[in-house]
Amino acid sequence: MERLELTVHGRVQGVAFRWYTQRTATLLNLTGWVRNRPDGSVRLVAEGERSDLQALREWAGRGPDRARVDRVEESWGEAAGTFTDFSITG
Repeated sequence: MERLELTVHGRVQGVAFRWYTQRTATLLNLTGWVRNRPDGSVRLVAEGERSDLQALREWAGRGPDRARVDRVEESWGEAAGTFTDFSITG
């Protein structure tokens, strides 16, 4: 199990980015959270199998149809195992 942290920049708020992220992560059996940040970016933390996390990373680089992703910052680490589902937290 691994942990992936992403900050997604661009037109990613007001375009259902968090909802689609939650849906995609849930379909991939990932746990964690996603939230809007005051600077207009979206931050997410996900835990699960590396291949599933890579699929989420690939999806986040595109986002939903109405989004425009300009840049994605990513960090990988070891899963803490503290999440039970994937939620929208803010």
